[in-house]
Amino acid sequence: MNYEERALKEALRWSRSIEKRSSILQRSTKKWQTSVNDKIPESVHKVVTSSVQKMIELAMTSSEYIRPVEVSSEWSFEERELLIKKRLKEYQRAASIEGAATGLGGLWFGVADFPLLLSIKMKFLFDAAQIYGFNVHKYEERVYLLYVFMLAFSSDHTRKQVKELVLNWSEVEKKQKQIDWKTLQIEYRDSIDFVKMLQLVPGFGAVVGYFANRNLMHQLGETTLNASRLRLLQPS
Repeated sequence: MNYEERALKEALRWSRSIEKRSSILQRSTKKWQTSVNDKIPESVHKVVTSSVQKMIELAMTSSEYIRPVEVSSEWSFEERELLIKKRLKEYQRAASIEGAATGLGGLWFGVADFPLLLSIKMKFLFDAAQIYGFNVHKYEERVYLLYVFMLAFSSDHTRKQVKELVLNWSEVEKKQKQIDWKTLQIEYRDSIDFVKMLQLVPGFGAVVGYFANRNLMHQLGETTLNASRLRLLQPS
């Protein structure tokens, strides 16, 4: 079995795994999460919502997250993925340090983490897409990347819908290749609120921020790798 066959097998296993319902712990924390959110000042929630919206607008309308990535057309699929995994480790390290630093400062420093972490995530996503060979200057490819992002950070119900779009992108009609930024920002916030709100606690937030950001980057990396594998390696 060569590298591409192993990668496809792993991606198919991942695809089946994300069909499973979230753990009891994840579901049981929702009520607690809601009560915590109610105690967070509205001004904080507005900053978070605004950060997500601006991130989406930048991703769709500018080259903010596109940095030059040297890619050779002669590279094998394995060589491309080795570079992507290397980039992921670099971004994980940066996200962890940033999370720990902002977590030290409590509420408003913690709030600053949201746009900073979003920027790191989007830069990784666009880097990986270029290495795989996707044309990130095309509007449709940017929409695809945002759906991959949503797939990484969605509730059980939304994840199933997004998965169908991501894994069948070539068959999706052009008029459907639009992003619902409101749904994206709600799903993203809800998926990370539980752990990220703990980051707003002074002192303790530094530890939470370090590990939370690292794990969230891993989550995005795993989704990006496997979604791209299924798109590129599955027989048409």
